[in-house]
Amino acid sequence: MAHTSGIGADVFDNGNWYHEVLEDGLAISYRVEEVLHKGQSKFQTVEVVKTKPFGRLLITDGLMQSSEDDEYVYHQSLVHPALAGHPEPKKVFIAGGGEGATLREVLKHPSVEECKMVDIDGEVVDMCAKHTPFYSAGAYDSPRAKLVIGDAKAGLEAENDGSIDVIICDLSDPLDGGPCYQLYTTSFYEMCKSKLAPGGVLVTQSGCAAVRDCKAVFTPINKTLREVFPRVWGYTVCVPSFCSEWGFNIATKDADHVDLYTGITANGELDKRLAARGLGDLSYYDSISHTRMFSLNRTVREACERETRVMTVENPLFMCSTDTHAGVFEPEK
Repeated sequence: MAHTSGIGADVFDNGNWYHEVLEDGLAISYRVEEVLHKGQSKFQTVEVVKTKPFGRLLITDGLMQSSEDDEYVYHQSLVHPALAGHPEPKKVFIAGGGEGATLREVLKHPSVEECKMVDIDGEVVDMCAKHTPFYSAGAYDSPRAKLVIGDAKAGLEAENDGSIDVIICDLSDPLDGGPCYQLYTTSFYEMCKSKLAPGGVLVTQSGCAAVRDCKAVFTPINKTLREVFPRVWGYTVCVPSFCSEWGFNIATKDADHVDLYTGITANGELDKRLAARGLGDLSYYDSISHTRMFSLNRTVREACERETRVMTVENPLFMCSTDTHAGVFEPEK
């Protein structure tokens, strides 16, 4: 067997490194230039570190949530298919979204009159505002934005039935021991459906969705939504800092909603809609990107079709445990 020095281990001799275990036998390491924040909130460990390859990273419970370098890919992909898929979204509810970037993207749509963001962890919101202000980019100052620190489920339950045009679930992954796993279940989605107005749309981030890891939670979330909503589409995007194709699932309240895969792009409709809203120059999202995201490869597409697991409060599914994904920052000696 080769010595570790012969297979690159010596690279860790220089500088400080943050290690994230992706699965048994696989990890990713980031060279850390500066630790901007490291602490424990009421709900999770929270870190912000500045790295060589991706700039500043937000890390909670040892899992990298987003990076300065490519967060726009994730957030544009989460927000714009749902809002562009609605003819005139006026009221939007964000469950989670602590960085503020989801709110930033929502407010780019001029028809939005109110966007309420409810995140349980005020420390994450405050820390991002201080150390990663590029995420929110002034969105909290908008009179259309309403920030509530509290439980997203309770906040949504308090809304009137049939009152919300788009619900965006920008939540942490469903982790064993994490704060969000119940917000990926049939009971939560049934409540979401009741809060949507006619023509309403729900979208949720759905974890890793590459050919080798899509069955962890992406396909079960897709199946769970299909138990509740009449139309559901899974879609994916490459986020380099996530080291995987990343998954989202989008659902509509009405069975006769325009097809969000092919119908929305027909005859240039999506680009026309974006242009009319002043969003023709988004840095990532347009109709071609939309088609790419919704065109699932055969492996993932058939995994969705064969999926039988449904996520309930009584029988939840977890992407992993927080212990398995404990991040390790090696401080200077």
